[in-house]
Parts: sequence; C-alpha cells; structure tokens
Amino acid sequence: MCGIVGIFGHPEASTLAYLALYALQHRGQESAGIVAADGGALERRGGMGLVAEQFSRAVLAELPGRAAIGHVRYSTAGESRAANAQPFLLRDHRGPIAIGHNGNLVNAAALRAELEAEGSIFQSTSDTEIILHLAARSRASDVVDALVESLRRVRGAFSLVCLAPGRLIAARDPLGWRPLSIGRVDGAWVVASETCAFDLLGAETVREVERGEVVVFDVAGCHSFRPFPAERPAPCLFEHVYFARPDSQLFGESVEAVRQRLGTELWREHPVAADAVVPVPDSGVYAALGYARAAGVPFEMGLVRNHYVGRTFIEPTQQIRNFGVRVKLNPVRGILRGRRIVLVDDSIVRGTTSRKIVQLCRDAGAAEVHVRIACPPTVGPCHYGIDTPRSEELIAAHSTVEQIREHVRADSLGYLSLEGLLRATGRSAEQACTACWTDDQPVALPLAEERQLRLFEKAGR
Repeated sequence: MCGIVGIFGHPEASTLAYLALYALQHRGQESAGIVAADGGALERRGGMGLVAEQFSRAVLAELPGRAAIGHVRYSTAGESRAANAQPFLLRDHRGPIAIGHNGNLVNAAALRAELEAEGSIFQSTSDTEIILHLAARSRASDVVDALVESLRRVRGAFSLVCLAPGRLIAARDPLGWRPLSIGRVDGAWVVASETCAFDLLGAETVREVERGEVVVFDVAGCHSFRPFPAERPAPCLFEHVYFARPDSQLFGESVEAVRQRLGTELWREHPVAADAVVPVPDSGVYAALGYARAAGVPFEMGLVRNHYVGRTFIEPTQQIRNFGVRVKLNPVRGILRGRRIVLVDDSIVRGTTSRKIVQLCRDAGAAEVHVRIACPPTVGPCHYGIDTPRSEELIAAHSTVEQIREHVRADSLGYLSLEGLLRATGRSAEQACTACWTDDQPVALPLAEERQLRLFEKAGR
C-alpha cells in the first residue's frame, strides 16, 4: 500500500513527480517525499503528512533537475514515523542512490539481523532500507548491478523506483504482486504505480513493467532485462477489488470494468428482491453499478461520503452513536426510507464498520438491508503490501457467513465466490495471488520468518 513515481528527462521533473503523487494519494496518506537529481547531486524533501502538506512552489524550487522519484506511504512494514518516510537517500562508494518501494519483503527481519551483525546501521524500521544496505555492500562497480544483486536476495513483493546520477531504474518482483507502468510525456519517461497518474500529467501509457523485469532509463533511452528466475504470476487481485483507483489500467485491465463485472457476478450468485442498489462509497460504487444493471434495479447513491476526513480526527467527549462511521458517511434519507436496499461493499475485514453502516441505513428508515460483498470472505493476512490484520482479527477466519450476517445485523449477506472473482478478473487461481481469501501463500513462509515479520509490523496493529 504505497504509491511510487519516477520521471526521467523532463526539465520540471520534481513538479511532475509532485503532480503524479497527487493522483496516487489514495495509495498512502502517512508521508510523502521526492528526490530529484541535478547532475551528480541528489536532493530530498518530504515528511509526514499529505502531498499538499509537504510541497509548495518554494520547496519544489529546491528540487531542480531532469529526473526525480516520489513516494506516498501507508505503512505495512515499519512504524508510521518520519524516519520511515520515503524515498530513502543513501550515499555509498558509488555515489548517491535513492529508492521508493511498494510491497513487503517477507525475509526482511532475517536479512536485517544478518546485516546488523556485519556492522550495518539502520536509520529506519522499514524493510525498504534493507535493499539499500545490501546494494551498498555489493562489490559491483555499477549501481544497477549492485541493485540487482540486492534484489536477488530479497523475497516477497517489490515494485520500486531508484534514482542515481544519470539514471532512473524501475523494477518489479518475479511474481508481479504490485502494479507498475511506464509512460511518456513531452519526450520524457514516466513510471508510476497506476496509470491515473499519467492522465493527470497528460502522459501516454506505453506498457507495464513486466514481472521480474528491470528497466533502466538514461540519456540513451530505455533498456530492459530480466535478471531473476522465472516464477508463477501472482498479481494482487485485491488491487482490482479495492485499492486501485477505478480510472486506472491495472494488470492489463480497466479497474472500473473489472469492478462492474464483480458486481454482475455478485448478482448472479446472490440475487434478491430489492427497490434500490446502494454502494458504500467510494470503493463499492462500480461493483454496485454492475449489480444494479444486471438486476434491473435502480442504482442509488443512498450514502454520501465526506472526502475531507483525514486518517484521524478528534472524537467528542459526549457519546455519539456510530461517530466513527457518521463522520465519513451520511445517509440520504429520501432514498433509503421505506425501501428494500442492496448494500454493496468491496470487503468485510473485522465486521465492525459494516455493522455500523447497516445500522446507519436502518436508522435512516431502510425497510430491509441486504449486504453484498464484491469478493470472497477475507480469511488470511497479507504479507505482500496490503494492510490486512492478523487472522485472529479477521471475522471470516473464525465465523460462518450466517454468523457474520447476524453480527452485522443484515437481512441477508452474500459474498462473491472465488470462482466468480476469477471469472470477473479473467484469471485462474494459478495466475494470481488469492492469499487473503484462501490463505494459500504464493511464497512459503517458514514459521521463523512469520514470527520475524511481527518485528516489522506497525505499532498497535
């Protein structure tokens, strides 16, 4: 859960990176950063907070050069603090190098222990810093060779951008968990987590960075090679269900189109007599639209989302029922009152939020509330870059669908089946990562490594 961008060959590279990060803000709201290259010098700016809070014209003026990388962070490995804000910038015997990373490394703790035993001193608790330390210890004379050498040692998910004097490097792990695409604007190269960033820049999408591919951009153009052993594909389907913006192209598919197909499959599996289909905004909108069209039932925006709510807010001292949900969602009573509604959401994690939303609809006068979820029950944690809680916190890991229905107090509850999800995304179980719905991990996690992962989890998670 992070957004990354790289620009090479544009006179306003840092400004383009800044604009691209705006488009990728949904992928991380904890910190934002940009590193720019001006000749042989690399400069970094950024810190905790949103893109708009970290950058101004004056700050961007301090980041000259024709190349830049940027990062917005939502922590899934390492604490939420300033030392973990990316991109990281390191200077070693080959010169400066900066890195921005989306994904999780499952052998991070073991590698860190090894590096610390050999004298490495870490400045953060992020798994990303391990890649830089491994590269710094490499004897390879070229920075690209050193980076590839370090990536051969890590296991897990990585889509990343690296910046060195005269070069922008993009890489994606051999299983292809996290998205990364290449575009062009005004003759310059652009790399970003999602193509919605290209739209904002007026850039043309060229292609995706292939799984297991390393792409180097320099004054001679674009150079590609595949230095890693071939692996099965494992793109994260939860990107299509929830995380990516609907106006992006991801893993060769339109996110909006996939979500509508999820809704169509959901109706086929769980039809119900209703007066309106109501999405939980924003992630449930396109699945609800697909459900409504298939069912021939009106699509109604019966819940309005407040888009100006940050990640934290001060709760009032007096008791206000369902405050945490009401500050973000408010019912449109004229749409809900007296009607049988199908409430469509992307997923249920712990079940607490879903229960409050159902009650919100009932309080607004809904006669019946039938909940439909556009993915299978979430039964397994994610070790590859989505902030899914441990299994014991997942309601579906220890409850039946009927028990969950009773908990959220819905009149009925239907989850999309794994088969329906795969049909909607056009993939087989062998061509995707479905670990959060099957607990079948594409990369085996020895018990020792699973325990070590806890060292890198967010405080309080």
